[in-house]
Amino acid sequence: MKKIGIVGGMAPESTAEYYRIITTLCRQRGMGYRYPVIIVYSLNFQEFISLVESGNLPEVINLLCEAIDSLSHAGADFALMASNTPHRVFNEVAARSPIPLLSIVEETGRVASKFGFTRVGLFDTKFTMQADFYSNVLSTKYGISVVTPGKADQDYIHHKIMTELVNGYIVERTRQELLGIIRMMADKEGIEALILGCTELPLILFEEVVDIPTLDTTRIHAEAALNLAQSG
Repeated sequence: MKKIGIVGGMAPESTAEYYRIITTLCRQRGMGYRYPVIIVYSLNFQEFISLVESGNLPEVINLLCEAIDSLSHAGADFALMASNTPHRVFNEVAARSPIPLLSIVEETGRVASKFGFTRVGLFDTKFTMQADFYSNVLSTKYGISVVTPGKADQDYIHHKIMTELVNGYIVERTRQELLGIIRMMADKEGIEALILGCTELPLILFEEVVDIPTLDTTRIHAEAALNLAQSG
């Protein structure tokens, strides 16, 4: 199998989920203990998020490229960035990467298209909701419209991600507030499914509690990584 490289730490909770999902899928596929080699480069989250907040994208790119170079030197055959936010500069990082990169946006678009969705909502950090890389890929390649919440709701979602979810805190009141935003978007915006863009969101929102289908980008990305690892 190909060796998987993961740029993690953005934040640690979701990085751990990638490892858990991949190893669980191996058991479900009857692979026994034949797990793929997984090499993790965990970034300093404070350094990463400070660069993102300051808008210093050239240094964000440099930081990510250094991590991927290290993964390549450690023997990874391909790499992924275990967060949606750094995909804002995916193309720039991929152009400098010595190994192939697996895009969470591309894989999510592929799954959304397979299910026939044409209009989806997006929850994530404000860095992702206010950028256009999701809408660009999904609309151009798959004909899918991407709808984001209003500014006040974006601020609320971002705050809860950064103060609760990245630290592993699951608060029921927060869950109910998020569900209220989803229902409003389904009623007023006509979204058919919700992209759980922040890789921590599946910790609090999942199919059993959400009234519409969800696209768990963490699971989608992790499963695509295992598929690619098994392809060679």
